[in-house]
Amino acid sequence: MMRRLLLVIAPVALCMLAQDGPRAKANPYPPQPEVAKTVFELRTYTCNEGKLEDLKKRFRDHTITIFNRHGMESVGYWVPTDGERSKNTLIYILKHPSREVAAIHWREFQADPEWKKVNADSNANGQIVNHVDSVFMEAADFSAIK
Repeated sequence: MMRRLLLVIAPVALCMLAQDGPRAKANPYPPQPEVAKTVFELRTYTCNEGKLEDLKKRFRDHTITIFNRHGMESVGYWVPTDGERSKNTLIYILKHPSREVAAIHWREFQADPEWKKVNADSNANGQIVNHVDSVFMEAADFSAIK
């Protein structure tokens, strides 16, 4: 009877020892993918002289709708109130699920046939935008916006 018990228990005990022994893997489970972090993209457009209203019209009438179609979430749009920048600058923030998704959004947006037409049409009388700055940001742990 004891011998039968040993025949049943021994293989189980050996398996347990092998798992807990020095040759055992530290973590038998595969590593989990890193959780994507929401990112915000601050974009500043500097227009060529006299073109700010054209840029605002393009955003108002077309760009935001195309952004939405490609999953690009608008947080807000601003025009500075002081000095030269009030005449030639549009600032806005987009929210993306991650940097990787942001890159996909931008590729899809730039390949969109409607965007290509809108962009070409709006620049027919001269290039609107002179320069674009883009900064990706993560919300601080104490930020009201996440």
